[in-house]
Parts: sequence; structure tokens; C-alpha cells
Amino acid sequence: MNETRSALVVDDERDIRELLVLTLGRMGLRINTAANLAEARELLASNSYDLCITDMRLPDGNGIELVTEIAQHHPRTPVAMITAFGSMDLAVEALKAGAFDFVSKPVDIAVLRGLVKHALELNNAERPRAAAPAEQQARLLGRSQPMESLRGTLGKVARSQAPVYILGESGVGKELVARTIHEQGARGAGPFIPVNCGAIPSELMESEFFGHKKGSFTGAHADKPGLFQAAHGGTLFLDEVAELPLQMQVKLLRAIQEKSVRPVGASSENPVDVRILSATHKDLAQLVDEGRFRHDLYYRINVIELRVPPLRERHEDLPELAASILARLARSHGCPPPLLAPSALDALSRYGFPGNVRELENILERALALAEADSIGAADLRLPEAAARAPGTPAVTAVEAVEAVVDLPAASAALPSYIEQMERTAIQRALEENRWNKTRTAAQLGITFRALRYKLKKLGME
Repeated sequence: MNETRSALVVDDERDIRELLVLTLGRMGLRINTAANLAEARELLASNSYDLCITDMRLPDGNGIELVTEIAQHHPRTPVAMITAFGSMDLAVEALKAGAFDFVSKPVDIAVLRGLVKHALELNNAERPRAAAPAEQQARLLGRSQPMESLRGTLGKVARSQAPVYILGESGVGKELVARTIHEQGARGAGPFIPVNCGAIPSELMESEFFGHKKGSFTGAHADKPGLFQAAHGGTLFLDEVAELPLQMQVKLLRAIQEKSVRPVGASSENPVDVRILSATHKDLAQLVDEGRFRHDLYYRINVIELRVPPLRERHEDLPELAASILARLARSHGCPPPLLAPSALDALSRYGFPGNVRELENILERALALAEADSIGAADLRLPEAAARAPGTPAVTAVEAVEAVVDLPAASAALPSYIEQMERTAIQRALEENRWNKTRTAAQLGITFRALRYKLKKLGME
């Protein structure tokens, strides 16, 4: 590490100061120390630091005061908070105030070294940044106010290690937002591990998340690392986190709080260094009120909340989005990009996009394949008339979409067969809109992945 880099250590305990000075000094940093807030403020007034580590409780105040002041007046200096063991409420409070990360007493040297490494990476201008694939880049395009605001927030969030909860409808690009946070942050060179919580059978969840030891259960023929271990040094993205069963929520909470995991069949825990990002299209706060999601886990993963706007709230971005998507699709087909006729743009602007940007991609890909001319007109888009509406109106529900294509039953019709017909039509349509991706289809229909598999089997649609 660059020897010119410096750190400020603020703690009233001499032993802690000496431990931090020794550890950081071995990492090549120049160290200043302060025993209270007053001394820390004097040093900050006359020096600039690449990192600050402060205790929570100080003789003349609270460490959170220092976190807030540094966030306001020295925004390029990441601050890590030292908290008492088990004081997760205080750690979350520090993260919300702008702390980069936290470390618990007694200080684990390995955890401290990882924290310092990530903090110093924040201002490393030479660190290469991975470029997102063109398909993902298209989803964050747009100059509308909601997108400008989102991009501005992403830049700030990326400089923290705080857990981020991303909420938004299906198809808005929640995973892309998570990838952007990862790539722009200090962990950009580390792994990004996305996991769909609704696609893992409940009986395999613990093994998938934490790994297992050979012989721990039938079929465990070798040691296997879990998703936490795979994300070590990087980011673990929990997509559709609302689908986690309550029993797994307890174990996940412990892993996040203790920064360690115990593989199935193991006798000890292994430390893991991961940042947690999570997302869902459901109302997680409502699930907490209903007792279907643990309040303590919600509080832990929702330190920073990001809302990704639906496409109907940023229709002015449609021309740029459509042009980018068509250019990418044309390149993959080896043909020049077609023009989007004014009539087509007008039709898109009047459509509500219940599937958001993902649905726009599907519509344009279908239009590109079916259009006979060098331009795409409104008719080529083949938008469902029943779902087209003015911007700002609510998205069409699955029932409304089905009612548009299925006649109401006659008085003599069998109700069960009619309901099955409605379900089959809704599922078929959702599958087509999501290119037969069952995970995305389940999310759009508002059911779990397992429920979709059951219905496909029951309706003979496998």
C-alpha cells in the first residue's frame, strides 16, 4: 500500500489505540491518534485522512457525532465505527449516519484488515471498473428526474459498506442497480454473487447459503462452499428476499450480524467478508406487519433504501431506451438498427408497461423479428389493446389481462374448469412476456417459484 496514506484513530482506550496503530502501521499507513472528540476535531482541521476509525463512546460525546461531521465536511474520508460486541442497533445507527462500516470489540484483526483494504480502495483512481453488458446498461439510461436522482444516489451508496434494500416492480432493473453499486464501490474487483431466494428449495437453503461438510447429509460426497463463501471479498445480492422462510431468516440474520457462517456439519464458524444487497418486488414492510418477515432482519438489511422507478413514471426516457435496445438487438442479429416510427413511439408512450424495461425489451425484440420494413410502426409492436393506457395509470393486473381475452363463463359452465382456463391463460401470457424464464414469470404473477412449478404441473404446461 502507498506509505503516504494516513489514518486517524479515535478511542479513549490506550490498548485499543495501540492495537490499531500497530495493525495499520504494518499495512503502510501513517497514523494519528486522538483520545476524544475535541482532539479528533483539531487533527481533522489541519490534516486530511484516507480513513478514520472511531469508537462509539467517547469521554466528551458520541462517535456518531464525528461520523456526521466527517460525512459533511470531509466526504472523501471513509469512517469506520468500533462498537461493543452485539450492539447491532448502534452499528446500524452509525451506518445510517454515514459510516463506511463497523467493527465489533474485541477487534478481529482479519476483519479490520479487510475493512481497511476496502476503505482505501474507495479513493483508488487507478482501480479498473468492470463495464456492464449492453443489455444491463440500457436499463439505467434516461435523463428523466427519477433516473437522474437514482444515479446520484447510487454514487453515494457505493462509497459505503452499509446493506442496501432495493425495491421496485418486476423488470425495472433491480439487479442492475445492485451490480452498479458493487462495481462503483470498493468491492468492484471482488465477486458479485446474485441469488434468487425464491428459486432455492427450502430444505437446501442452509447448505446453499453456508456450504456443507462431507458426509453431513445424504448426498454430501465432498465439502462444498456456500454462497457467502463464494462472495467473500465482494457482494452477495439477495434477490426476492421476501421469499425466505422464517427459519432461514433467523440464520441469515446471525450470519450478517456476526460476519461468519457455520457450514452444515461443521463444528466451528468461518469468518466471511461480504456486503449484503437485497431486493424484492413485494412490500417488505407490510410482510413485517403481517408477521411473515422478521422485523430484526428487515431492520438489518434496510439500512439504506433505494426505490427504482417503474417505466410508466419516466416515459420521457422511452426514445433513448428504445434506440439503445434496438441498436443492441440489431448488432446481435447482424443487421442495421431499424427506425422507430412516430406512431410506434406514440403507442409506446400510451402503454403502461406492467413488465417495465424488461417488457420493453421483449416488445422490441418481437417487433424487430416481425417487421417487414426498415422501420417499426405501431402495428409491429403488437401491444395488447386491453393493457394500453395513458401514462400514470395503474398497471394491468393478471385478472384484468385475462378478462380481456377470456369470456365470462355461461351460467352452465363448470367453475373449476373456467378458473383453470383463466390461470392457464395468465401463466401462458406471463411466460411469453418473460421469454419462458420461470423465475421472472413467478415474480410478475406475484407467486413463488415453487407455486408456479406446482401450477405448471397441475395444468399440464410443463
